[in-house]
Amino acid sequence: MTKKKQKEQHLESSKILIVDDNQQNLELLQAYLDDIDCETIPASNGIEALKIINKDKPDLVLLDVMMPKMSGFEVCRKIKNNAATADLPVIMVTALNELGDIERAVDSGTDDFLSKPINKWELVTRVKTMLKLKHLSDKLERTLAYLDEVEKQSE
Repeated sequence: MTKKKQKEQHLESSKILIVDDNQQNLELLQAYLDDIDCETIPASNGIEALKIINKDKPDLVLLDVMMPKMSGFEVCRKIKNNAATADLPVIMVTALNELGDIERAVDSGTDDFLSKPINKWELVTRVKTMLKLKHLSDKLERTLAYLDEVEKQSE
């Protein structure tokens, strides 16, 4: 297996939840992510997204900010305030670019954000980076759990 294949092997089993109330934006983001060998799951609003997160356990969420029923800020806050999903990386995708909006996104717990119109190269690069970090974080958690178990057995 080549080094590049080894590096991107974690992408194959990754699930990305894409949340946007605009169908064209959803389809565009999915098309942009076709270059990454992963599964994309669409959601058209925040309430649907939270249900999918609890059911399908995605590895990353691409989250629109301006949505009816529940804003991306609210969805992100709910994800980050839930112990079961707090480590789930969230990238907010927004047309908002005022400093106050960025501060609000950071305050709600987002891990990163992208401004619309989306640049495909930037999106793919940031998604790959977040998935790599998630993969390493999960691996570290498993290793620490294993070491904890070994310690308990040796006592």
